[in-house]
Amino acid sequence: MFAVHLLAFHFAKLKEDQIKKVDRYLYHLRLSDDVLLDVMTRFQAEMVRGLGRDTNPTATVKMLPTFVRSLPDGSEKGEFLAADLGGSQFRAHQVKVSDDGKQSSQLESKFYPPPKEVIQGNRAELFDYVAHCLLDFMETNNLKHKKLPLGFTFSFPCKQTKLDEGVLLGWTKHFKVRGVQDTDVVSCLRKALQKHKDIDVDVLALVNDTVGTMMTCGYDDPRCEVGLIVGTGTNACYMEEMRHIDLVEGDEGRMCINTEWGAFGDDGALDDLRTEFDRELDLGSLNPGKQLFEKMISSLYLGELVRLILLKMTKEGLLFNGKVSTALLTKGKIEMKHVSAMEKYKEGLSNTKEILTELNLCPSEEDCVAVQHVCTIVSFRSANLCAAALAAILTRLRENKKLLRMRTTVGIDGGLYKTHPQYAKRLHKVVRRLVPNCDVRFLLSVSGSGKGAAMVTAVAYRLAAQRRKIDAALAPFLLSLDTLREVKSKMRTELEYGLKRETQASATVKMLPTYVCGTPDGTEKGKFLALDLGGTNFRVLLVKIRSGRRRSVQMYNKIFAIPLEIMQGTGEELFDHIVQCIADFLEYMGIKGARLPLGFTFSFPCRQASIDKGTLVGWTKGFKATDCEGEDVVDMLREAIRRRNEFDLDIVAVVNDTVGTMMTCGYEDPNCEIGLIAGTGSNVCYMEDMKNIEIVEGNEGKMCINTEWGGFGDNGCIDNIRTKYDKEVDEGSLNPGKQRYEKMTSGMYLGEIVRQILIDLTKQGLLFRGQISESLRKRGIFETKFLSQIESDRLALLQVRRILQQLGLDGTCDDSIIVKEVCGAVSKRAAQLCGAGLAAIVEKKRENRGVERLQITVGVDGTLYKLHPHFSRVLRETVKELAPQCDVTFMLSEDGSGKGAALITAVAKRLHNIGQK
Repeated sequence: MFAVHLLAFHFAKLKEDQIKKVDRYLYHLRLSDDVLLDVMTRFQAEMVRGLGRDTNPTATVKMLPTFVRSLPDGSEKGEFLAADLGGSQFRAHQVKVSDDGKQSSQLESKFYPPPKEVIQGNRAELFDYVAHCLLDFMETNNLKHKKLPLGFTFSFPCKQTKLDEGVLLGWTKHFKVRGVQDTDVVSCLRKALQKHKDIDVDVLALVNDTVGTMMTCGYDDPRCEVGLIVGTGTNACYMEEMRHIDLVEGDEGRMCINTEWGAFGDDGALDDLRTEFDRELDLGSLNPGKQLFEKMISSLYLGELVRLILLKMTKEGLLFNGKVSTALLTKGKIEMKHVSAMEKYKEGLSNTKEILTELNLCPSEEDCVAVQHVCTIVSFRSANLCAAALAAILTRLRENKKLLRMRTTVGIDGGLYKTHPQYAKRLHKVVRRLVPNCDVRFLLSVSGSGKGAAMVTAVAYRLAAQRRKIDAALAPFLLSLDTLREVKSKMRTELEYGLKRETQASATVKMLPTYVCGTPDGTEKGKFLALDLGGTNFRVLLVKIRSGRRRSVQMYNKIFAIPLEIMQGTGEELFDHIVQCIADFLEYMGIKGARLPLGFTFSFPCRQASIDKGTLVGWTKGFKATDCEGEDVVDMLREAIRRRNEFDLDIVAVVNDTVGTMMTCGYEDPNCEIGLIAGTGSNVCYMEDMKNIEIVEGNEGKMCINTEWGGFGDNGCIDNIRTKYDKEVDEGSLNPGKQRYEKMTSGMYLGEIVRQILIDLTKQGLLFRGQISESLRKRGIFETKFLSQIESDRLALLQVRRILQQLGLDGTCDDSIIVKEVCGAVSKRAAQLCGAGLAAIVEKKRENRGVERLQITVGVDGTLYKLHPHFSRVLRETVKELAPQCDVTFMLSEDGSGKGAALITAVAKRLHNIGQK
């Protein structure tokens, strides 16, 4: 018993000594975590170079766009062919994908080993061989009568400009076919297939095996957004944000990037890590100086690396008693399968001894221990380097998503990963050590890159079908120039109807006289109160106007909320609430005893008989207070002040917010004779010649007309451009059949239009996995401010996704792209329609003045115009296009509804004083 223990101790000591000896000898192959973190940093920098337009030509990591823009979502279905060329065998596959409640796929495959004369022959021989194999496969599986889409897995570096086109950059993996480099391999395959008239195959997608692996695993795990190959070759791909890919137009969404990381270090970036053995291996390869990273990792080279190390150690007398056998001198004699077998530790040294004996090396026990450890160091270095580059990709993904911690899946394939007894475990361990803030699942690709090519083709099919349906849904929102001219013409007709005595009563654009007959001239001065009622908030303001050289306007204001129960209660309650707010403000400012002139901004349609009389035509913007319509709102305010009996005010003018906007800008620019509101509501006013206003006596001078254009189309004149979504929004509103133009152009309704479209697209299975969430069912959930945020050019899709999540809509990045497109279509149409209406007004102004060319300023206010990233630009462009003889300046109003009301009151006072004199 003692002798057995002594023998075991002796063997353990012997093994330890041999391992230390090999460790010292191969010190440069053993990489610390600090070195790996440094490799990771270098690889990240090279990725950035590969993505940049200017730096890509000199980058070693080419970061090739694949034009694969989406991962499988489980709704793919159909029958597809896949051809897989890139390893030791050509493979043909038939893939059936179904989504019949159970996401599933079936795979039929056949393998064809290509002869050496094909993989090192010419272009015609290679692609004729591929076409012949596909023909044989289709005959075997009785598919010749079917027209099937085909995905072509071509596992060599290609520069793609679209999904079904790829130019070969250079051969790898012992392939050396003449006449293929710098040509489109899809065209080559199509030409070869066309020679066989009895089959009909449509090549839809060119895919790298790495991308195929990611797509195969992505079908089973939606978190999979990285593909990794560690086998005969090595490579990785991942889903990159489009905004970072300079080589492809567009910033929306993501695209799979084929890194082609095998060439990392070809510029000398890894020279400090390459050993004399790496250099010798490279010099003896088919492509010296190229694919240096691949030569340190892939199974194609690891066996040869082990042979070179063993040869040198033997020559130095460290192995096999210094006897160099023919096997050690023969290139390629030690293969990866030998290395894997020798690392099966559970079987002790028996495998190692058997393999070395077969190679005529007569190993001792010490030799077996040493050789096994050499194999371990070589394969461990491979796993370490692979882990460092993969950790760089995972870090980039996490940073793109702006996450502190990320969960993701890496789809993985390749003989080295699958068959080596220790490789997978080592790779996982090192990756998790290098990126502790990433929870990584490694998913083995069962069906290989062939199924992946079919999945890419299936996803392309799904996206094409989706695209057609989305285009159909949004087509009615795309307004041609002729349609916009027609809208402009109809608006002009309705403007004329509103001005004429005999048609005014039935006109949809009411053209209400405001009795504001002048704009500021700079002599206005004094203290004025202004009230501003037009939305869910009510403001009271004190405005001090100074004239002369120190001309200025100072404002003090306080905002009060109007609860929903008061907005939709009785008129008496509403005006009592308003007077309560005024009392609070006068108390706050210490001016309760002063009888100040007051301007009342009342942003609802009113018929005025004088500047201080306004009869409410009808509520808009969610107000529904009873006993107000048909009543004079100034009288209602005066009565509420009398009921309170605390203070008295001189109500000089009742003003629309649009008029206030024009007056505010008119104070700065005398050329401003139009006011536009593009916010919660939509409206325009302008200075009209008195002679054209038939419903008001007198022909001299001008008067501001409040168009109340929101009612345009209430007579059905624009029904041809109203969509089913507009009709749904109208029917669900507080005033069905009224304010139809406003419901297509104003901020209060745009979000609701978007919501209706999203519901429709979800019902069609194009969004949110076909599931209509409870939040999406809620009317008003999609506020217009979200449109502005989602359409911001500075906002990445990830942030769009977060906005949707805040709304309870848990969508993918693909969903975010569609939502952004829907928002864009709705807001662009709103801006164009608004522009068409405004073009009708400026053209009328030009004709009124009788000039060939008009120069005029439009004062503008409203959150939609101010905050939406594109609305103002589209509006301006539309006006310019539809009114080419008008030079229109747009001036942003600073508080038109408050300051404007005070200015109108001041102008009214000035004109009243002139009249008295």
